Amino acid sequence: MTDQDIRRSVATGADLRSRRKVILSAMLGNVVEYYDFGLYGTLAVIISRQFFPAGDATAALLSTYAGVVLSYALRPLAAIFLGPLADLKGRRFVLLLTIAVMNVGTAGIGVLPTYAAVGIAAPVILLFCRVLQGIGASVEYTTAANFIFEHERGNRRNYLAGLSVASTSVGPLLATLVAYLVISAMPAAAFNNWGWRIPFLLAIPMALIGIYIRRHVEETPQFKEMAELAEASKVKQKPFRTAVREHWGAMLRAIGLGAGQRVGSFVIQAYFVTAMVKAGFAENNALLASLLTYAIGPVPAIWGGRLADRYGARIPLVVGYGLFVLLTVPTFLAIGSGSLWLAVVAVVAFTFINNFVGAPLTTAYVMSFPAEVRASASALNYNIGTTALGSTAGLIAVWLFDLTGTNAAFGWYMSAICAVSILVALFAMPGAVDEQRHRSLAES
Repeated sequence: MTDQDIRRSVATGADLRSRRKVILSAMLGNVVEYYDFGLYGTLAVIISRQFFPAGDATAALLSTYAGVVLSYALRPLAAIFLGPLADLKGRRFVLLLTIAVMNVGTAGIGVLPTYAAVGIAAPVILLFCRVLQGIGASVEYTTAANFIFEHERGNRRNYLAGLSVASTSVGPLLATLVAYLVISAMPAAAFNNWGWRIPFLLAIPMALIGIYIRRHVEETPQFKEMAELAEASKVKQKPFRTAVREHWGAMLRAIGLGAGQRVGSFVIQAYFVTAMVKAGFAENNALLASLLTYAIGPVPAIWGGRLADRYGARIPLVVGYGLFVLLTVPTFLAIGSGSLWLAVVAVVAFTFINNFVGAPLTTAYVMSFPAEVRASASALNYNIGTTALGSTAGLIAVWLFDLTGTNAAFGWYMSAICAVSILVALFAMPGAVDEQRHRSLAES
C-alpha cells in the first residue's frame, strides 16, 4: 500500500466517523424531543390527577391534553423565529438551543408542586413548562433532519430520513420503559405521590449528552457555502418572507402528504395508553403495549426509507395510507374488545404502518425547499401540520369517545385524513422525495 493509499484510507475513515457523529447528534435531539412528549402522553392519566382538580376525571384528562394542544399551537409561532435563525445563524447553533430549551421544560415538570399543594398555580406552571417544550421542539426534528441531509453526499436520502424517524421511536421507548419500570418497582401510592417525577428528571442527563455531542460536530458544508455567498452579496437575507411568498405551494403539498401520519403519530404517543386504560386494561399492561410499539418502530421506518430510495416514495406511501384507511377503525374496535392480546396486536400493527410511511414524509418536509430558506420553510410546514392535525388528535379522541362511547368514531376521523394524504401522494407528490433516485436512474 502506497503513502497515498494510506492517506486516502485515513481520510475515508475520518470522514466516516464524522458522518456517524453527525447522524448521532441529530438523532439524540430527536430522542430527547420524543422522550419529552412521549412521557407526557404516557403519564397523561397520572398528570391529570396531580395538576388538576379532583372530581371530574374526564375534564381533568381533557385539560391535560389541552396542554398538548397549547404547546403545539405555539410551535408555528416559535418556528417563525427559530426557522429563520437556523437559516441565518446556522443549523448547529439552533440545534444546541432547542435541546437546552426542551430539557428545561421537561425537568421543570419533574419539580412542580401539585394542585393539592398550590392550587390553580399548578396547572398554570405546568402549561408554561409545556410551552417551553413546544418552543424547543418547534424546529428540532426538521433542523436535525436537514443537518443530516446537508452533510450527506450519497444517494440514500430516504434511508437517512428513515433513521431520523427511527430515532423518534427511541425517545418514547425510553419514556415508556422508564415509566413501566418505575411503576413496577414501587407501590402505587408511592408512585402517585412522588415516583412519577423520576422519569421527567431523567431527561437532564440525556440532554447534557446531546449538547456535548452537538458542540463537537461541524456546521453543514452547504450552510457554510450559503453564508459565504450571502455575506459577499451584501444583501440582507429574509428567509421567512421568501419561504412564505415563493414556496407556499410546496408547503401545502408537504402538509397534505403528511396529514394522516401526523394524526397517527400523536395517537401512538399520546392516546393509546389512555384508550387502553379507559377500556379497562391495567395501567402496566397498557404501558407494556406502548413499549412494544416503540420497540418495533425503528424497523419499518428504515425499511420504508430503503424502499422509497429503491422503488420510489409513492409505493410505500399509498400502501401505508391505504392500510390505515382499512385498519384504523378495526384497531380501535380491538382496543375496546376486552382482549389484551388482540389490543396489543392492533396497536403494534398500527405503529408499524405509521412508521413505514415516515421516511419519505421527512424528506418532503425538509428537502422540498432550497437551502437558503430550507430551515424556515420546513419548520413552518411541519409545525402547521403537527399543530392543526397532530396535537389535536388526543383531544378529539377523548371528545369523540365521550360523545359516542366508542373509539371507533375517532378511527373514522383518522381514516378520512389518510384518504386525503393518498390523493396528495397520487397527484401532488413533492418532487424532492424522489429527486436522488431519478438522478441515479438518469446516470445509470
